[in-house]
Parts: sequence; structure tokens; C-alpha cells
Amino acid sequence: MGREPLFGTAYYPEYMLCDRTETDLKMMKAAGMNVVRIAESTWSTLEPEEGVFDFSFVDRVLDVAGQEDMSVIIGTPTYAVPPWLVKKEPGVMVETREGQASYGKRQLVNLLNPVFRRHAETVIRRLVEHTAGRPCVVGFQIDNETKHYGNAGKEMQEAFVEYLKEKFQTPQNLNRAFGLAFWSNAVSRWEDFPDMKGCINGGLAAEFSRFQRKMAADYLAWQAALVREYKREDQFITHNLDFEWKKFGADIAQDGYSYGVQPDIRHYEAARHLTVAGTDIYHPGQDELTGAETAFCGDEIRCLKNQPYLVLECQAQAFKYWTPYPGQLTLQAYGHLASGAAGMLYWNWHSIHSGYETYWKGLLSHDMKPGPAYEEACRVGAEWKRYGEQISGLKKENAVALLVDNHSLTALEWFPIDKDLSYNDVVRWMYDSLYELNIECDVVDAGALDTGKYRMIVTPALYSAPESLLEKLEQFVREGGVLVSSFKSFVADEHLRVYPDTQPHRLHDCFGMSYSQFTEPGKTTLKGQKVSYFAELLEPEGAESLAEYEHRYWGAYSGAVRNACGKGYAFYLGCFTTKEILKELYLQAAGYAGLEVPEARWPVIIRSGVNRPGKKVHFLLHYSEKDDTFVCPWEKVRELRSGEVYEKGEPVCLADWDVKILEEE
Repeated sequence: MGREPLFGTAYYPEYMLCDRTETDLKMMKAAGMNVVRIAESTWSTLEPEEGVFDFSFVDRVLDVAGQEDMSVIIGTPTYAVPPWLVKKEPGVMVETREGQASYGKRQLVNLLNPVFRRHAETVIRRLVEHTAGRPCVVGFQIDNETKHYGNAGKEMQEAFVEYLKEKFQTPQNLNRAFGLAFWSNAVSRWEDFPDMKGCINGGLAAEFSRFQRKMAADYLAWQAALVREYKREDQFITHNLDFEWKKFGADIAQDGYSYGVQPDIRHYEAARHLTVAGTDIYHPGQDELTGAETAFCGDEIRCLKNQPYLVLECQAQAFKYWTPYPGQLTLQAYGHLASGAAGMLYWNWHSIHSGYETYWKGLLSHDMKPGPAYEEACRVGAEWKRYGEQISGLKKENAVALLVDNHSLTALEWFPIDKDLSYNDVVRWMYDSLYELNIECDVVDAGALDTGKYRMIVTPALYSAPESLLEKLEQFVREGGVLVSSFKSFVADEHLRVYPDTQPHRLHDCFGMSYSQFTEPGKTTLKGQKVSYFAELLEPEGAESLAEYEHRYWGAYSGAVRNACGKGYAFYLGCFTTKEILKELYLQAAGYAGLEVPEARWPVIIRSGVNRPGKKVHFLLHYSEKDDTFVCPWEKVRELRSGEVYEKGEPVCLADWDVKILEEE
């Protein structure tokens, strides 16, 4: 990737009613776009019959891209299989707890099926070999939003048993680790290991989920190895990692948006096999546009490799409730760069005239003519060409880390906090409250934590915590760090066995409290604010109680505590309550951590970093239709888009859905 941000779109000429390649790429070029992504869902077009290949549409795009001096990202086409392959080998379709999937939708593939692997390898090799030598090809996207798809078929289960043999050596060790004596689930011989589709042991089931995620990551490693055989040194390998999808009602794409930690692949594990981390981020629009999804997802992806990343898919128009207000496409685009992205591509270029996603509208509407979305993208493209080096690929060094953990997510699916409160709900409650306070943070995999980089660490519902992590967190506090933890943290070990001692395990002295009971809050309040879903009844043992529950019977217990431990401090919030109470706790914690918290609050968001020329740059992102004023806290800054100069104490006027980019001088 160069010093200019990548700006472009996914493009599907194979869906077109006529050949528009030259017209479309000229329109992209006119919009300031410099990259186009193709081929990632085209297996049945590339190989209409077994062994019969047709790369004509790929060649057509590459030829025109070369003429227009545009770059191309080639996607391997393996996430949607052709009908002839399923006819040949029905086992290509994934088998889940509900049975075997029927052909039709994408992402229902048995990634371990040997026939699928053999044919996938062939089409990958042929495509990459065919395109890697073209100068305009800058990189390869392997597969698409890969996950394990609930795979519980024969190959997955056989591989899981081999994994258990290697990890636990004997069935007896396995039985002890997961407490399989319960309900006579203990295994005396490996040959007797049962079908996991009926498993009722949460710890063993979570281990199976861990293994399924590993198999999905290993699949990406396999594809990456194939691509490396052909790619040039200057070409990258990426993948569009996605997130849990927040759903509303029916299970169709329109009902939701990117929300939290992806349950079905571990991003940190998958990213090891990429040279550049990539992602797909979709979020609410119109009056519901807050920027929180752009920030959360970007902060998580950036931290996978601690370097700039690519947004490979983000929305243009999409659905009726995502149709952007004037200025929102600009705000969204700069929001990605503010999190450290090196570029952004729309999904997709044109609205599709038939198929499952007909009304997921692209940058062009169905008439294929320039409209408001395209015209706003043109303005973004022109600006990025003018000062792209100053705004993309920011280096960000945050003093706060928020830990996320796939294993804890799975654990809390088996042992729910509440039917209406998930692990990701807690993660987003804790992240969004930091975001709204303008306390920037890294979103870090719990297994990759480097405590030396941070002054404050936040753990949302870190249910499963091995002793090694607990030791690391305890030492962090004793050496002067600030730890902020929520309920349901540090409950169980890596096998989901609840620790048989004082809760929270090992860190109860660090927090200066313990608890043995938890409850449905009912009418309980904390500082006059409602407590919902779940409450631990905390008993301070040296800690200062920050608030007691307001309830006839639970009033003897604390809902939040602060404790001095060594040179640092530990805060614990024992219940799910309003953001206002959590934010108040954060501000105290930030003070003890020596962090400067801006006075501005959401809907004015500040995202900062160091740009390529080495200057500090601050993005002001205004998520409101109401005009606002921001008081400049920096000595002297220049606004890149307008050229205006502001000095400390001067007002910066923000219009509706506005963006200001302030570079320190």
C-alpha cells in the first residue's frame, strides 16, 4: 500500500445486464477512486464446469484498470460454491447441529471436506497464477468473512478427537479437566468419545467451539500459503474479518449491523496469516448513526497487527434506513481513517438487479446513473487525493485497553448472564461508554495483552480467565496500573470450571471485596439509576464502596467498589446499570491512571493519532443534525479541509454531520 489512502469499491461485472466495465471504471476514476475489488464470489463464473475455466471478465477489469491507472484486489472465490461441485460431492455442504445445509446460500461450506479442498485449491491456484503478474494487482483477499459455519460434521469431529488426544494425552485427564463425571459423561477410551452435537458439558462444548474457530483460521492459513506461492513481494494478503451481527427479528441481512466480537472465528488467530488486516463494517444510519460501530470495529482490527488496516466493505446506500443524509457518507469515510484505516472500499459499486441482495443498494442506484451517494463519494475522493498522506494510516498509541475474549463469549452462551443480556452487550456497553467520553482505547484479544503498553485496562465480563492472565493483571495493578472490571469477570478457568474459592478468583484481594451471591435486580437501583438483568452482591473487604444498592434487602451490599492495591487501583462494577454510572466510574479511574479526558462528549467525537509526516492530527466527528461548537484545546492547529487556523480557546463551529481535521503546527 502506498502513502495515499486506498479508496474504492467492490465490483461485480458478472452481475451486469451488459458490459459497462469501461464506463464504470471511468466513473470510479472520476470519483477519485484508485482501487477496485473483484472475483471473491465468482466460482461458478470462473469455473462453470469442472476443469473448464473462464477468466474473461477478470481480464476485462484488469485491462481497463491498467488503462485507468487503478489498482485491483483479487478475491479468491471459495466462499460460495458452484452447483456442479455439490452435485459431485454433497459433503461439501456443512453439517451442523441442525443437520446438513441445503445448497443455495453462501458460507455454508464444510471447510474440511477433502473434495472441497481439492477443487478450491485448483481454482485458487489458477486464478492467482493468472492474475499475480498483472502490474495493477496490488493484493489478494482470501475467501470472504470466513467462519466455521457451525461445522459439526464427521471431519470436524474426528479432527477434534485427535486435538484432544494431543492436548490431554489420556481420557482421564480430559474427564478431570471438564468434570465429565456429571451425568455419566466420563470417557474411559478415546474410541468411546461421543458425538459433540449432543454435548451438555459447557466446558467441553466451549473447547469444541475453540477448535472450530481454530479450523476456520487454519483454513485461511491454507489459502494464504497457496497465494504466497504466486504473489509478488509487493502484493499483500488480506481478509475481510467481520463481527457478530446484531439482529432484529427475521434472520436476513437487512435486520442488523456489525455489533461485537465474532463468535465463529478468533480474529487474532486468523490475522497471523495475513500481511494486512482487513474488515467489513456495517452500522446504523440516518438518525441512528453514532460512529460507535466504526470506532469499535476499527479499534479491534487495528490492534490485530498494530498497523494500518483496510476497510474492505462499508455501506454506501444499502437499505431504506441506511440511505445516508447529506454529509453522512463523508463522516463515515473519515471515521474509518480516524481509527487508523489505510483505506476504504464501498460495498458495492452498483445496485444489483436480481438475486438475494437486490435491495442492498450500492453507490449507484438501479438506474446506474450518478446520484447523491456517488456525488458525495466524488467529494471524498477529491479530498483524499489532495491531502491523503496527512490523514490515512495514523499511528495511534492509546493508554487504555479493553480486553475481548472468544472463550468467555462462548461460556456466556452456555451460562447466560440473562436471556436478554449477552457477552457482546456487556462489551459494547463498556466500550461505548469509553467512546462517548472520548477516552480512546485499543480493543485487545485477552490472549495477546501486553500490559506494559497501557495505564488502564478494562475487562468486560471476562468470565474465563486462566491463572497466567490473572497473574498478569494483578501485577499490572500492583505496579501502578488501573484495572476496571465488570460483573462476571474471573469466574472460571480455561476449561470453564468455576474456581472453587472466593470470587472474583485470585483478584478479590486486588479489588478488596468478594461476593457469594448474585441476583435478579428487580426494583434495585444504584445512585438512583436502574439496575438491569444481573447484580452481584459485593461485600467490601478493605475496598471503598462507591455505591450501595438501593433495595430493602440488597441495600447491605455494594454495587461498585474502588481499592488501592500496591501502586495502582482496581475498580469493580458488580451490576449492569446505566451508562451514566459507568462513565462516572471511568472518569474516576482515568484520574487515577493520570489520563487527560477531553471536555467534549458525544455527539462530538475526537479521534487522534500521528500522521505519516509525523504530525499530531485530531479528527472532530460530529454525529448530530444540530449545530455545535467545540473549543480548541490545542495551542495551534490547521483544519485541513478548509485551511482555517485555530488557536487554544477559540471556537470551532460544527455543522450537522460535520468533520473537521485539525493538524497541529
